Amino acid sequence: MYRLFDEQGPNKYLKIMPLGLSESLAREAEVLRWLEGKLPVPMVMFFACDGNYEFLLMSEIPGVPACDRAFEKDLPELIRLLAQGLRMIHSIDISGCPFDQRLSVKMKEAADRTAKGLVDEQDFDDIRQGRTAEDLLAELFRTKPAAEDLVFTHGDYCLPNMIIHNGGISGFVDWGRAGIADRYQDLALTGRSLTYNFGAEWVPLLFREYGLERPDLEKVE
Repeated sequence: MYRLFDEQGPNKYLKIMPLGLSESLAREAEVLRWLEGKLPVPMVMFFACDGNYEFLLMSEIPGVPACDRAFEKDLPELIRLLAQGLRMIHSIDISGCPFDQRLSVKMKEAADRTAKGLVDEQDFDDIRQGRTAEDLLAELFRTKPAAEDLVFTHGDYCLPNMIIHNGGISGFVDWGRAGIADRYQDLALTGRSLTYNFGAEWVPLLFREYGLERPDLEKVE
């Protein structure tokens, strides 16, 4: 991704991605267009594909990502904003939403990637190092929740993907995995990102600020 500085106006961002990957800039562009007027998201200024690469040019969301170390001075306020952002996203009406990220879709994708040898086992988190993709896939199917609490989800709601400006939420970026899914799709990733950036002790406050006094920890896992 490239940040393009413009002396005549606002800066822009250009994403370039080769074709054939599991994610697509074409899909992200469709999500961003669908979200126009619903949430503060980048505006799609140009999209093209030349047969080898996809190109997505977007407007810039002013501010800094929520992972910026400056927010260490008031982490409770940061967590309040993170929870507020989640509630904003999850409140979008999903009737007519064309983007499906339910467990059936996600787990089929996981099974396909495992069968094709596309899972990087060296990139597992510390507690799963030494395990195989096949082993973890079997665990996913064994522990699949019986029911889903469906909302519109960001899909990758990590701290770098929420932008803060002048003490408030300026917008949200990186929408390639968005769609209808269980709300814990976002809650789990936000908790993991918060742990990575500022410590696990802040995760219970995140759930409380979101409105969950007793989070479903099995779904989080």
